[in-house]
Amino acid sequence: MTLSFHWFLPTYGDSRDIVGGGHGLPAGSAGGARPATVAYLGQIARTAEQLGFVGALTPAGLWCEDAWLSTAMLVEVTERLKFLVAFRPGLISPTLAAQMAATFQRLSQGRLMLNVVTGGESHEQRAYGDHLDKDARYERTGEFLHIVRALFRGDSVTYRGSHLHVEDAQLQRLPDPVPDIYFGGSSPAALDVAAEHVDAYLTWGEPPDAVAEKLARVTELAAGRGRTLRLGIRLHVIARDTADEAWAQARRLLDGIDQASIERVQAGLARSESEGQRRMLALHGGKRDALHIAPNLWAGVGLVRGGAGTALVGSHAEVADRIEEYHRLGVTEFILSGHPHVEEAYWFGEGVLPLLAARGLWRHPAAAPAEPPSVPFATAP
Repeated sequence: MTLSFHWFLPTYGDSRDIVGGGHGLPAGSAGGARPATVAYLGQIARTAEQLGFVGALTPAGLWCEDAWLSTAMLVEVTERLKFLVAFRPGLISPTLAAQMAATFQRLSQGRLMLNVVTGGESHEQRAYGDHLDKDARYERTGEFLHIVRALFRGDSVTYRGSHLHVEDAQLQRLPDPVPDIYFGGSSPAALDVAAEHVDAYLTWGEPPDAVAEKLARVTELAAGRGRTLRLGIRLHVIARDTADEAWAQARRLLDGIDQASIERVQAGLARSESEGQRRMLALHGGKRDALHIAPNLWAGVGLVRGGAGTALVGSHAEVADRIEEYHRLGVTEFILSGHPHVEEAYWFGEGVLPLLAARGLWRHPAAAPAEPPSVPFATAP
């Protein structure tokens, strides 16, 4: 199966150093030397499009710009790139979300994907006016996706659940195509939601053995419901012509992080209720000397950034090898990023993607379809 690659839009700012912030951290904790303007985000989006990335993920939270509005503006400066819009189902009604998705699909000519983020931080959810606990938030996410799926089918929906209640809800114009729904989470409740409702399940970048165990669990749960999920992974990447150059860049990024920042960020992340965040923290324990956690897998990003905290680091061939290793576990979609996002997109797009293409694992989405073999005209008897 051909692999799909997506890039990332840092709607909180970008830099040549690691930009902190994210899950579990307060608003205003992110930011970089390159502000998240439409012009700069457009530069990243056009770069990703040109290099052959299918889509671009946007984050959600108080620490970044709103994903719906940001990506709607970027549709006009791109032609093919899709936008994987992150949003939290507890902060918007399912009917309005379905209507917004349908509008986005029509006006973008089908370039929307949805990344449903339940929210693992109660203190941030309360800032938005959401006071449910974590288990209840996952229950609500399941109800939300049940309603949205029905609306996408064109059903008239009256539904009363434990958390959501709609009456006679129906879309006047359906999304075409229906946007794929992506979802990540590591807790049992998250895996149940994924198995029941989503198209693609995402994991953060853990060592292959841990990823294999998690993917096996969610695949089994989905199979029990008669469903099959696509599987994806979220990673940062530092790819260079040689391994020494790549690790030198990782060391440079690490040298740019002061110990006080590490301690402050790790303390903030320690209060996260997210099982995925707990697993990220356990990879390195906040220690600078415990970051090489698997071949070509480096956990330095997670010292000052919440959420995805690991990076593939190595030569172009080594990074391609690691991608192929994850692919053997069933992963077909890779959501990648790097600091800064324009330059790292080129390193990966011009260094790693051609190797994967040569191995028959990737094809540029804008490439002309292969012509069928010619068949000579039959000769009349």
